[in-house]
Amino acid sequence: MFIVSLTYNVDLSEVDQHISDHIAYLEKYYAQGKFIVSGRKAPRTGGIILVNAVNRQEVESIIQQDPFYQAELADYAITEFVPTMAAPDFVKLKHLG
Repeated sequence: MFIVSLTYNVDLSEVDQHISDHIAYLEKYYAQGKFIVSGRKAPRTGGIILVNAVNRQEVESIIQQDPFYQAELADYAITEFVPTMAAPDFVKLKHLG
């Protein structure tokens, strides 16, 4: 499991120009079961994505398809973690239970 933290490196007006493409990207990976939860940071300086991936290379490959990445709008930090406890609804994920 991985936490991807995006930090915008441009003005929000430029980020907003790519929001619809970014949402389509998110929807693609939710449909594949790769993205678990995502959202904006508060204050709006970037976002967080929880990714259910086999390894870091898979996460990096997925990130490279993000329109924000392709337009160089954000910096990405990837943190791998090994889930040891979860709410019952999350135990259904393949890396848990």
